[in-house]
Amino acid sequence: MIIGFEQIKKANESIKTTDIKGKEYAEVNQRIKAFRMVYPNGSITTDIISLADSIVTIKATVANGEGEILATGYAQEKETSSYINKTSYIENCETSAVGRALGFCGFGIDTSVASYEEVSNAIANQEKPETAKAPKPETAKAPKPAEAPKPTGEQLDKTLLAEAERLKIELPRVAAYLKKPVENLTNADLQKCIDQKTKALEGQK
Repeated sequence: MIIGFEQIKKANESIKTTDIKGKEYAEVNQRIKAFRMVYPNGSITTDIISLADSIVTIKATVANGEGEILATGYAQEKETSSYINKTSYIENCETSAVGRALGFCGFGIDTSVASYEEVSNAIANQEKPETAKAPKPETAKAPKPAEAPKPTGEQLDKTLLAEAERLKIELPRVAAYLKKPVENLTNADLQKCIDQKTKALEGQK
């Protein structure tokens, strides 16, 4: 049976569209309804082309009542791309693939080949990074010790730092005495101050 443009056009007139950011898109269920009006015995089949690493690719095939393929459509979804996809990414992918295949047949394409569901998923995926990068509360940041150095060259030995703390040797004062930034202090500088402080304490005994 040969289907003419007028039959598809008439079926499209029954399609209800949904607004997304000022543009109307046909939902997949509306495209399916229009397809059944024209091809009551037609078929819509889907196949998973690939499913790995939480990413699925699905192919949809639309055929008429005689089994002749009218169009195919592909879609891909990632499980972690949006909140809805966490539980339904395979179903969402199948819906988008069917919508595209029906669009290629001429159903619901007055404004776009993409369906309402496909565009909604795309917008959700684009908006996700903005929420994922939300700044952490300041209270979650661990305070840094005031005396902790940030060496640009040599990393100060932990044993020397502990000994300096026991002797009440303050790194800022050591740096001021040696006329260099705290972050430039070396293990040799620290050892020298520890030795001097130790001798001084022994001389007081």
